[in-house]
Amino acid sequence: MTAAPPEHKPQVIFLDAVGTLFGVRGGVGQIYSSIAASFGIQSEPEALNRAFIESWQASPPMAFPGISPDELHRREFQWWGNIALQTFSKAGIIQQFPDFPAFFAYLYDYFATAEPWFLYPDTLTALEYWQAEGIELGVISNFDSRLHAVLENLGLTGYFKSVTASTEVGFAKPSPPSSSKP
Repeated sequence: MTAAPPEHKPQVIFLDAVGTLFGVRGGVGQIYSSIAASFGIQSEPEALNRAFIESWQASPPMAFPGISPDELHRREFQWWGNIALQTFSKAGIIQQFPDFPAFFAYLYDYFATAEPWFLYPDTLTALEYWQAEGIELGVISNFDSRLHAVLENLGLTGYFKSVTASTEVGFAKPSPPSSSKP
């Protein structure tokens, strides 16, 4: 890469998280199926992936304006719990779970680790380049507050001056601007 002339070099670059810096290892359906299997539940990853996408698309934005940090974590957990419940219901296997809340608590915590994620091949190269160029980097994502743990667990925290998760600021991307009527 050639250094950009100073007048053309950006001062700040904001990046999304999932789909830009890192992706889901094997897909959500595969992960849901694998963890369900560890709880004795048999499922088809492809069916779970389709059900997850449908559930995700039908859900309201994951943004909770004006709430306390303790309430935020409860709302995030509840939001994702509804997605998981709908996913396994749509896949026709929810009735197999003897204790779905215990399963979901494990699943939720798992997605805060590095295990379900993979870095794209050019992520570190790009981040190191921009950092060496003196460009300030930030993350703006429709993720929840676990984003901080995921970035740390993937070894990315040191690259970013700011990390903004939609749930923490109370707005999901894209959020239409407030309209004020005269």
